[in-house]
Amino acid sequence: MTCAELVELVTAYLDGALAPETEQRFVEHLALCDGCEIYVEQIRRTAAEVGRVRPENLPEETRDRLLDAFRSFPRG
Repeated sequence: MTCAELVELVTAYLDGALAPETEQRFVEHLALCDGCEIYVEQIRRTAAEVGRVRPENLPEETRDRLLDAFRSFPRG
């Protein structure tokens, strides 16, 4: 597995949604690549922190900017 492939699969990995053989390749790559190991940990921590943010505690401008960003995100 390449670093680029790992980046594409990181969300599925963290959600436990990879096929067993793909997860094995993912884990093997992490064992060999310090950069990807750090990246996955950063994504894991970011998701945990963002999950703690309560929408009602966001300033209205920040909430609107986030919603606009997600609305403009290309759908695959």
